[in-house]
Amino acid sequence: MANAEPFDVAQLTPRSTLSSQRWSAFMTIVLMICSLISVLTTLGIIVMLVYEAAGFFANEQIQLSRFFTDTKWSVGQTQGEIHYGILPLLSGTLRITAIAMLIALPLGVITAVFLSEFASPRVRSILKPALEVLAGVPTVVLGYFAMVFLTPYLLQPLGDFKTFNAASAGIAVGILCLPLVTSLAEDALRAVPRSLREGSLGLGATRFETTVKVVLPAAISGIVAAFLLALARAIGETMVVALAAGSTPTWTLDPRLQSQTMAGYIVNTFQSESVVPGSLSYYSIYSVAAVLFCLTFGITVLGQYVRRRFREEYN
Repeated sequence: MANAEPFDVAQLTPRSTLSSQRWSAFMTIVLMICSLISVLTTLGIIVMLVYEAAGFFANEQIQLSRFFTDTKWSVGQTQGEIHYGILPLLSGTLRITAIAMLIALPLGVITAVFLSEFASPRVRSILKPALEVLAGVPTVVLGYFAMVFLTPYLLQPLGDFKTFNAASAGIAVGILCLPLVTSLAEDALRAVPRSLREGSLGLGATRFETTVKVVLPAAISGIVAAFLLALARAIGETMVVALAAGSTPTWTLDPRLQSQTMAGYIVNTFQSESVVPGSLSYYSIYSVAAVLFCLTFGITVLGQYVRRRFREEYN
């Protein structure tokens, strides 16, 4: 058999042509423009919030100290003294968020542990699509679910729950955040190297002990990041709380009462026909939105810090 000609490896090396260089430069510019659009959009939102919120605090009736210390909110009401303390709206937001996290965090982490460590491929193939379907349920549907099912059939038999209350809204928001926590926590658990599991099992630990004492600590940064992301999602939730929580700001810890959140106030005020640009009620929307933005931004920054601080790296 005749000897084959020697193969030149250089033939496989892609050669840069003038057209490919121009295409690469064009795509680089496109990617840079897309990145700049994201940055400029964020800056535009911040500038808009600061500018419009300044119109609220520039009003002669508004004092900055009372905005952060007063326990009543009555902006937009036509009668009585104007109260503009953000604490009732902040209290309602945090109250509903706390209830939601009490549901989403433990159930989400337990579900993620089961899917990652204990579920068979068949069971996992059923539960994963079910969670994805739950994640796709519109928030307005969850709001009506809280109104027509959770409150009359689950909560009111237990006590004196109002038609609109913080408990039903918190439960619905917890259901909303459950797929998010489960998905992110499961990704963090599955990212733990298999060698750690095998080493623990080889030393005589049970599967449950390996999960609790090895896998969960190794994935703690991802689980905490999932929790903080779900926390920011719950704080900014709008439709569920607008439908189920009520429209009365309350400075209380009682989950049976109405509980208007900051996002709910923004929605209800925008829907009011009496609110016109330039009025105090109009500017109050942006002052509340600015506080909400600062709150969610702080949680996001905290999540980034936790993820970098406690992230485990394996070779």
